[in-house]
Amino acid sequence: MQHFDIAVIGSGSGNSIIDERFSHLDVALIEDDPVFGGTCLNRGCIPTKMFVVASENARTPGHAARLGVDLEFKGADWPVIRDRVFGRIDPISRAGREWRRKGNGVTLFEGHASFVDAHTLLVGDVQISADQIVIATGSRPRPLPVKIPGELRSRFHTSDDVMRMDELPRRLVVLGGGFVACEFAQIFAGLGSQVTQINRSEVVLRGEDREISEEFKQEHAKLVNLILNQSIAEVATGPEGEVLVITTDRNGVEYEYLADAVLVATGRIRNSDSLNLAAAGVKVGPGGQIRVDKHQRTSQPHIWALGDVSSDRLLKHVANAEARTVAANLLIDGGELAATDHRYIPHAVFTEPQIAAVGATEEQLQGWGTPYVEFKQRYADVAFGWALEDEGHFVKLLADPRTWHLLGAHIIGPQAATLIQPMIQAMSFGQTVQELARGQYWIHPALTEVLENALLGLLKAPRPKELDA
Repeated sequence: MQHFDIAVIGSGSGNSIIDERFSHLDVALIEDDPVFGGTCLNRGCIPTKMFVVASENARTPGHAARLGVDLEFKGADWPVIRDRVFGRIDPISRAGREWRRKGNGVTLFEGHASFVDAHTLLVGDVQISADQIVIATGSRPRPLPVKIPGELRSRFHTSDDVMRMDELPRRLVVLGGGFVACEFAQIFAGLGSQVTQINRSEVVLRGEDREISEEFKQEHAKLVNLILNQSIAEVATGPEGEVLVITTDRNGVEYEYLADAVLVATGRIRNSDSLNLAAAGVKVGPGGQIRVDKHQRTSQPHIWALGDVSSDRLLKHVANAEARTVAANLLIDGGELAATDHRYIPHAVFTEPQIAAVGATEEQLQGWGTPYVEFKQRYADVAFGWALEDEGHFVKLLADPRTWHLLGAHIIGPQAATLIQPMIQAMSFGQTVQELARGQYWIHPALTEVLENALLGLLKAPRPKELDA
């Protein structure tokens, strides 16, 4: 049986651990996916945002008309768009696999890994052992909970394969109300599909601050046919061989939707269920989440986990941060272990409008009984907002009135994913609202003035009455 110093399961963020610092060690890298490099590169953040840009350009005529510019959208060439995306991504994935196949201190095993015991893995029909093991197996789309007739299976997609379809569907049904569902619904709607999005509750983007979620829902419903409070009950073949999606509302009333393709985007499952973790003594929590401490150690001190399989937040930048922690700890010889800082984890939704947030929502602060002050600054009230003819978008800030540290920042509007960064920095490095607002120049008339004005407004916001008692 071949023995290694380190075995890493997963070629996404797990693969990024193995760099020149590990050249003196024998490392095994294990991957059972046909594509190399993980979800973000092949099926997630990177390709989806490339499609988002194409879709945003397709919607440009509508925005331009408000500015007195006459543009025309003549259609989208789906194969050209698709091939531009994967013509760049696929070679990167293939090159990554070939690089690891060449060795350089790393032995690539292509097959499924499961634990035999705490130090032994079965990869296909080969057993290997390792002093330290890293689990970075990610997550996968949640399957549809109803039976799909055999003749319709090729019409059902997840985020894993929907971007590689041969043609743009005329009618697309999207199931789900999270960021994956909303991003894809707008991608296809922008490129010309008739999109119906069905969500089982009345809330879309449930994790957002409620005011952000409500504003988004109103604008999103102008771009897609948004159906709320309905759950899928059955799938059947339509009168012309298309998909017939049958739903029910809370009163049991049935509805029918015809589609040429269906995207199932109702959540993700952590890839821990087939690792035989019990054999290794690795503890797993609800939903298959591997338990880890702040150092990314599992219940077995020589087994580490990172990314979707163990994190509370299924985000690539979280997985990358955790990979850096694991890499440092694998190389430590008796020193103090590194820890991942999970205090201020930002996220963004690349829809129209964009959304970005970091920290607590107002609802969370109310639930915790935390004193706070709140202020909303409209894009429409700053100079660049005038240039955009912006309507309805805003920055919402929440701060502790005792220390004037930010507790949360929430943005809905153009460039939100970029604008949020100064707020993340302020929270991460302990800057107060006053320091952030007046301790630096803000370029006029850049869109960042919406942040400056939000901070200044926050300083004038009414304090909670109990603090003045």
